[in-house]
Amino acid sequence: MKPSDYDVAALRSQSVRVWDPLVRVFHWSLAGSFFAAYMLGEDGGALHQSFGYAALGLVAFRLLWGVVGPYHARFSSFVPSIGSFFAYANDIRAHREKRYLGHNPAGAMMILALLASIIATGVTGWMMTTNAFHDAEWIEDIHEALAGGTLALVGLHVGGVIFSSLRHHENLVKAMFTGRKRAE
Repeated sequence: MKPSDYDVAALRSQSVRVWDPLVRVFHWSLAGSFFAAYMLGEDGGALHQSFGYAALGLVAFRLLWGVVGPYHARFSSFVPSIGSFFAYANDIRAHREKRYLGHNPAGAMMILALLASIIATGVTGWMMTTNAFHDAEWIEDIHEALAGGTLALVGLHVGGVIFSSLRHHENLVKAMFTGRKRAE
């Protein structure tokens, strides 16, 4: 073995695999699909719709993977009770929140909010393509509001990732690419 091989082996022994490849591909694909659809806007026509349908398909996959996937992908491993979410929020305010190997309660709630928001955005977008709602301006208004709300949630998500990365001295963005986090 070369010295660099020892360095890689040492780093791997200090980290553990948390995010499986499908979760990571889902995450970045959903981000790309949402942003592409958002940037194209209504002028994007069929391409906007295709990215929207891709986002819905990705969410459908994630819902399934949240039931049958590996431990850290399963909703049962990270979705908190309301009480534990508020306890975690209080711990953040007191600067005593614990580090989680998987999603912390705030991150878990953000995942649920983002999934719900993307579903609602996608469903209202699809509704606009049907005969029943094709010219319903109120559906278009709701769709646009949901898209803007999803974008705001993404901003909060990115802020939370930066906050947690700094607070726990851990590069969470890198972890979402490599799948590995520092061992506890």
